[in-house]
Amino acid sequence: MIIFPAVDIKDGQAVRLRRGRADDVTVFSPDPVAMAAKWQEMGARFLHIVDLDGAFAGSEVNLPLIARMRNELSIPVQVGGGIRSLEAARKYVDAGADRCIIGTMALEDPDGYAALCETFPGKIGVSLDAEGGKLKTKGWVADSGLTVDDVLPRLEKTGTAFIVYTDIDRDGMQTGVNVAALEALAKKSAIPVIAAGGVATLEDVKALYPLSRSANLEGAVSGRALYDGTLDLREAMNWIASQEEG
Repeated sequence: MIIFPAVDIKDGQAVRLRRGRADDVTVFSPDPVAMAAKWQEMGARFLHIVDLDGAFAGSEVNLPLIARMRNELSIPVQVGGGIRSLEAARKYVDAGADRCIIGTMALEDPDGYAALCETFPGKIGVSLDAEGGKLKTKGWVADSGLTVDDVLPRLEKTGTAFIVYTDIDRDGMQTGVNVAALEALAKKSAIPVIAAGGVATLEDVKALYPLSRSANLEGAVSGRALYDGTLDLREAMNWIASQEEG
C-alpha cells in the first residue's frame, strides 16, 4: 500500500482546498518544488501533483512549474488537473510525468479518453470525484449525472491504469475516510484504486490497509493531514511496512 503525498498547486503555491472550493484555500508553502523535495526526503515512494489552476481553467496552467518539480525528484509522480486532450497529456509525459490523471475528459469524451489510454499504455488513470454518489467534472463544479457504476465497465475496457476515488464531502475536511464506498469500489474494480479525501490519521490508514490485501486498493492520497501533522508520513509508512513484513 502506497501513501501518496499531495502537492496541490494554485497561483504558484502549494495549497489545500476544502471540498474542492477555490475560495476556501490554505497556503502551506510558497515553493511547491521545495515541498515536493521534502516529501521525497521523508521517504515518499510516489507523489501526487494536482494543478488546481489547470483544473478550473481546463488547460495545463502550471506545466512549467510541474516540470521543474519532476526534474528535482527521483521518485515517480502522477499529475492531474486540466488534462483534457491528447496534446495536454503528451506535454506532461514529455515533461517526465510517470502517470497522468484524467477527470473531465474521461467522463465527457469517452472516445478521446480511450485514445489517450491507447497512446500512453499504463500511464493514464481516472479521477472519479463523487459528491452524494454523483460524479463531478470541471474541477468539481459540474455534475456529470453519472455514478461510479455507470462508468466503471467502460473504464476497464479502455485500459485505464488506475482510479483515484475522491469523496468530495470529506476532501480537506479531515473527517475520516469513507471506507464503505472504497471497499465497494475496490472489490468490484479490475483497476487498482487509490483512496483520496478524508485520509486524516494513522487510524484511517489502518482502516484502509486490509483493502490492499482483500481488494484492489493500491494506496491512499493525503494532503492537508500531512501538512497539518495529524498524519505522519514516516509513521504511516513504517506501520505499513511492518504489516507487509508480517
